[in-house]
Amino acid sequence: MTVYIDPPTWPGHGRMWSHLISDVSYDELHTFAGKLGVPSRAFERDHYDIPSHRYAEVVAAGAVEVSSREVVRLLTGAGLRRAKGRGVPPAQG
Repeated sequence: MTVYIDPPTWPGHGRMWSHLISDVSYDELHTFAGKLGVPSRAFERDHYDIPSHRYAEVVAAGAVEVSSREVVRLLTGAGLRRAKGRGVPPAQG
């Protein structure tokens, strides 16, 4: 299982955020996030939003650090990229 995370450079709600993705399947992503106790409400279209204070924990659990550009490339290459407004598979958990 390989999941990926970009640096926490995305502002929102008074903090900085990372994106956690899989390049294999949403099931793989949901399983990894579930093991870390990431709430399903953190899933947005094709990724989980991870607050900066959890970044090191997610990396220690096995997420591979990549750039934000690489996140988009991996999602697109795997056919898992979902544009805003498109239907998304629900998060499990």
